[in-house]
Amino acid sequence: MLQSNEARLRVRFAMLVVVVSCVIAVGWMAAKDFAKPTAQPAKTYPLHDEHSDEKVAAAVDAYDSPEKAQIFNVKWNEEGFLPIFLVISNDSDQPILLSGMQAQLITGHREKVPAATNDELYRRLSHVNASGPKYPLPFPRTKVKGAVGKKALEEMNAAQFSAKAVEPHSTQSGFVFFDVSGISSPLDRARFYLTGLRDSKGSDLLYFEINFPN
Repeated sequence: MLQSNEARLRVRFAMLVVVVSCVIAVGWMAAKDFAKPTAQPAKTYPLHDEHSDEKVAAAVDAYDSPEKAQIFNVKWNEEGFLPIFLVISNDSDQPILLSGMQAQLITGHREKVPAATNDELYRRLSHVNASGPKYPLPFPRTKVKGAVGKKALEEMNAAQFSAKAVEPHSTQSGFVFFDVSGISSPLDRARFYLTGLRDSKGSDLLYFEINFPN
């Protein structure tokens, strides 16, 4: 009888170890770190605009499907944002300056949607209304009502396009987010505009225009 009880205890302990291991694994998967996609040269993407004279190309890749959205921990679509992966390649011998870069999405219904700012993303994730309390940038370190979780904040910072220049013969990439809440089929016949890029002398490059299919 004693041996039988010990055997049952061993079985129960083994089952407990399995359950705990599964819980830990699920928790680890849910809290996985965000990994930004590896960018390829912009002109290799289906949706791109290449300026052969300036030797600069820009490409976009919309992450609007559930499958592609799996790379994120934050459910951006449920928050009303459309993430678009922006890639800029510079094949010239001079750097391209991005400090004045502006991205805009114009829907098929001519609605003009500028890329969301850091502050706008933060407020949406914290579910604080614009009329509510305004937290200064950089974001507060102490926990406040409506504060964004650490993982979400890290993902937001890691995902966004943040480069200030594209060095010669190199590529920069990152996500720009558009607030499309209340807009049905925002990419149907939409156009993506990119302006404010400058050469090493400070002269503006021609704007980039990329059309989404119907």
